Amino acid sequence: MPVIESEEHKALRAAVSALGNRYGRAYFTRTVEEGVPASELWADAGKLGYLGVNLPEEYGGGGGGVAELSIVLEELGAAGCPLLLLVVSPAICGTVIARFGTEAQKREWLPGLSDGTRTMAFGITEPDAGSNSHRITTTARRDPDTGDWLLTGRKVFVSGVDIADATLIVGRTETVSAEEGRTGRLKPSLFIVPRDTEGFHRRKTDMELSAAEKQFELTLDDVRLPADALVGDEEAGLLQLFAGLNPERIMTAAFAIGMGRYALAKAVEYARDRTVWKAPIGAHQAIAHPLAQAHIELELARLMMQKAAHLYDAGDDVGAGEAANMAKYAAAEACVKAVDQAVHTLGGNGLTREFGLASLVTAARVSRIAPVSREMILNYVSHQTLGLPKSY
Repeated sequence: MPVIESEEHKALRAAVSALGNRYGRAYFTRTVEEGVPASELWADAGKLGYLGVNLPEEYGGGGGGVAELSIVLEELGAAGCPLLLLVVSPAICGTVIARFGTEAQKREWLPGLSDGTRTMAFGITEPDAGSNSHRITTTARRDPDTGDWLLTGRKVFVSGVDIADATLIVGRTETVSAEEGRTGRLKPSLFIVPRDTEGFHRRKTDMELSAAEKQFELTLDDVRLPADALVGDEEAGLLQLFAGLNPERIMTAAFAIGMGRYALAKAVEYARDRTVWKAPIGAHQAIAHPLAQAHIELELARLMMQKAAHLYDAGDDVGAGEAANMAKYAAAEACVKAVDQAVHTLGGNGLTREFGLASLVTAARVSRIAPVSREMILNYVSHQTLGLPKSY
């Protein structure tokens, strides 16, 4: 894995950064207040080929990988306008369809996901399952007369369902028993559910978190889908699921790193310019050292994210799983620290609308719990990497 970025990656960073800065934090904050997604930025990023940079060229993508897509999200975040749907639409759904979808599914979905004209949400979390994906109760059964699938279940905390053209739903086939689910032999299956499908109901969750993309609870009441709504093989199970979850963790790391970089840049600028007692406050070690530590930790998190992306793009799903979890953990911790220190550096100004930092306090905190909590990552590392016994 190269430690120094290639010239192509440096050029991509610069180009995406320029796009993000043309819009900036003020634009992004306005979209949040208006309750609409950053559609103009999304459209421009699609036209320039950034949204589908990880998807195959033959379907309209850039032919790159998660490494390139993570650069796009990180740089947009560093410009103050991270696009949450990048985590979901091209990274999770686009990757899963590109790897496991039928030729018809690829031709139907990948061009639109690549240029941003179509988006897809992702539904996995359930109210009674939490982090235990083996307790997923959303089931899919075959109609013996037609061969259609019938989906029944509930999902919570699904982003952007109201604006997405479809949602990739994680369920399990009825042939897998509840006992198998509890003992870790669950074989989840993935289904494409168009937004207006009969029986597919959504209810907005009232969140205090400010974000353009709203959160929804989904109810699937015998949702009838054609046989070709299944993505991949119903027996492939966790392989297909983690083909989407590993990029999700990597992209969440990119989201957090970008957010942390934006906050840190604001704090550094303020510390350089704000003068008290004849010297800029950044001259004082009590101000300078915590900002330096935040910068170091963000850089370290980026290195782990780049390792995870490299392993995933190289086809090492096992190695990528470990690295993606570590990257997400490191980036979330670094982001929370950077945002908190940035607000603290600005004092009261850190809570004003002018500097755009206060809204990041909650957003940064989310990176610690979604899409997987730091405690579950520590569980993963303790028993998968260190070989310690499970506590659950």
